[in-house]
Amino acid sequence: MVTDASGLRQAAANGDASTWLSLHRTVHAARTRHALIVLAEMAVCGCAIFVLPSVWETLPILGRIILVVGIAAPFVVAGRPQHGRLIPPAVVTPRFRRLTADIVLRAYYAARLGDPEKPGQQITFGSAMARDGDGSRVLVDLPYGKGFTDATRAHPAIASGLDVAISQVFLSPDKTSNRRHVLWVADRDPLAIPAGRTPLLRLHETDIWKPIPLGLDERGRQVLLDLLWNSILVGAQPRKGKSFSLRHIGLYAAADPYVKLSVFDASGRPDWRGFTAVADRCSFGMALTRDGDPIEILLDTLREIKRDVEDRYIRLSDLPPSVVPEGKLTREIARDPSYGMPVRFLILDEFQLYFSTGDSDVDREIADLLVYLVRVAPAAGVIIGSATQRPSGIGSGGEVARRFTDYRDNHIVRFALKTGSYVVSDLVLGSGAYSEGLDSSTLDPEYKGVGILRGALDHSPTVRSYLADAEDSAKILTAARVRREKLGTLTGQAAGLPFQATEAARNVLEDVATIFGGDSALHWPEVAERLARVFPEHYADVNAEVISAQCRALGVPSVNVRRGTSVLKGARADAVRAALQRAPHPRSP
Repeated sequence: MVTDASGLRQAAANGDASTWLSLHRTVHAARTRHALIVLAEMAVCGCAIFVLPSVWETLPILGRIILVVGIAAPFVVAGRPQHGRLIPPAVVTPRFRRLTADIVLRAYYAARLGDPEKPGQQITFGSAMARDGDGSRVLVDLPYGKGFTDATRAHPAIASGLDVAISQVFLSPDKTSNRRHVLWVADRDPLAIPAGRTPLLRLHETDIWKPIPLGLDERGRQVLLDLLWNSILVGAQPRKGKSFSLRHIGLYAAADPYVKLSVFDASGRPDWRGFTAVADRCSFGMALTRDGDPIEILLDTLREIKRDVEDRYIRLSDLPPSVVPEGKLTREIARDPSYGMPVRFLILDEFQLYFSTGDSDVDREIADLLVYLVRVAPAAGVIIGSATQRPSGIGSGGEVARRFTDYRDNHIVRFALKTGSYVVSDLVLGSGAYSEGLDSSTLDPEYKGVGILRGALDHSPTVRSYLADAEDSAKILTAARVRREKLGTLTGQAAGLPFQATEAARNVLEDVATIFGGDSALHWPEVAERLARVFPEHYADVNAEVISAQCRALGVPSVNVRRGTSVLKGARADAVRAALQRAPHPRSP
C-alpha cells in the first residue's frame, strides 16, 4: 500500500494539500504498524531461541505440531494480503525474445549477411533499438554490396538467429537506401490472433465510396481498402479463406443499396448462393439448371457490362464540367437513378474455370470480354473482384491462355493468402513481389484468412481478415435486401425477373455494308434476303420495305438499280459506306 500511494501523493502535491496530508497520515500509520509487527516478531524469536530448545525436547510429536501452528498462525493472519490469496496460483507468461543489438548482430552474421572480422562487412544500425507496439523495431544497415533482396532471402535464417518463429519477423525496405531496411520483431506471433467478426454485423448501411475495413495488420492496426476504381485479385490454396475474403468484400458492397451486383461462382459451392437476394445477375457452377445455363448468363452479363462501360464513357464526356469536374463518375451521378450509371461490382470466384468451358469459341469470347473489362471498366465505376486457387496453366491453349495471363496480371490490388510456393505467390501478388520480401508461401498453413495485401497502400501489410461465416453472411444479406426493397433498388434476378439474354443494338449500316460482296448495288428485296441469310437471328423477319426505311432514315438514298434486265429501287454500296462514315454509331430500333 505504501508503494502504491507514492504516485498519488506526488499527484496531490501539485495543489491539493488536504489530500496529500490524508495520504501522508495513512502511510505513516501503515509504516508504524509494520514496524510494531516486526519488533514483536523479533521479541518472539528471541524468546524462542532460549525457551524452545528445552520445551521442544519434552514435547511429543503431536505437541510439537500444535506448538508450531500456534506460533505461526497469528503471523499468517496478520500478514495475509487484504485482496487475494496467500499463495497465488501459478501463471504461465508467454515467452518473448527481448531484442538487443548483440542478438540482432548475431542473427545477421549467422545468416551470412555480413562478417564482423572483415573490414567494411560489419552490420550497423541506423537507429536505436526501440519498442514499437507489441514488438521491437530497429533500422539495419547492411554492408556495401548487400541489399534488401539479400535480407528477404535470408528471412528464415534471420528468424533462426533471433530464436523466434518466421512469422514474428517482418522486414520492410527503407526508401533512403537499398542496403537499409526496417526490422520489426513481434513479441509473439501476431498472426495467430484472429481479427474477430466483421464490423458489417452491425447491419449499418455502407458506402462504396468509402474504404472497407478489411482486417487487422501484424501490429493490430485496422487495414482499410478502397474498392472504387479498383480491381481485386484474391489467390490461395484451397480452404485457406480465399472465398471468405472475397465474400467479405462482396458483403460490404451488398450493404450499399446503390451498388449493382453481378456474382458468379464457377465452383457452385454454397458460399455465394445467398447473394441471389441482392444480385442483379448471378449463376453458380457450370452445369445447366432450372435458372438457365450459367455460361450463357455469364456471357450475356459480360456483354451487357461492356456495352454499359462504352456508353458511360460517351455519356460522361458529354456532361458539363460542373457535373463531372474530373470527367468521371461521381457519387451524386451514381446514386441518381435518372442517370442510370450506378457503381457496379462484378464478382468471379474460381474464375479460371471460365477460361476452359469445353467450348473454344466461348472460351475466347469470355477471355476477350474479361480482359477488356479488367483494363477499362474500373475507371467507369465497375469494380471487379476475382478469386482463384490456380493462377497459372489455365485455358484451352494459345490465345486463351495468353488472355488468362493478361486478365490475372491487370488486377490493381492483390491479396495472397497461403500459397504452395514463392512462384505461385509471385503470380498472385504480381511480378517483383518476392524481391520486395513478399512471399505468401511462408504463411503458417494453420492460419485461415491471413494474407499479404499488395497494391492498395503505400506498403504491403500482412492482414488478418475479418470473419463473416455463412450465418453472418445470411444475416447481412437479409438486411441488405430489406434496405434495397425500401429504396426500390432491387433489379434483375433479385427482383424476381427471370434471366433473359439482352440483345445488342445492331448497327444496320455495318450489317448492310457487309452483304454487298462484289456487287456495286442491290435491290431492296436482295438486301433483305441477304441480311436474313447472313444474320438470321436478327433479320429473319425483315422485309424490303423495313430495311429500305431504316437505311433511308440513316442517310442512304433509295435509287433505281439495274440488275440484269430488271430495274428496281435499291441501294448502292458506295452510298451505304458514305453514310456509315458520316454516322459512326447508327443503331437500329
